[in-house]
Amino acid sequence: MPTVLRVAGYRFFFFSNERGEPAHVHVEQAARYAKFWLRDVSLASNHGFRSAELAELRWLVFEHRLLIQEKWDEHFGR
Repeated sequence: MPTVLRVAGYRFFFFSNERGEPAHVHVEQAARYAKFWLRDVSLASNHGFRSAELAELRWLVFEHRLLIQEKWDEHFGR
């Protein structure tokens, strides 16, 4: 599980076995978890975050999407 970024108390990471899926990033804080697709920076799944937090997370993914995509490509060899 490579961690890509830590910001505002959130951890952004990939699972190493997700090569077959489109580029995305997982976000966790405590026992809460979300997944965002990178192409259109949209929410794929959510477990525990409130809507205002999801808006903040989406903005953070959007703000760091180039770094996240670069790390995805490095990790999955694309």
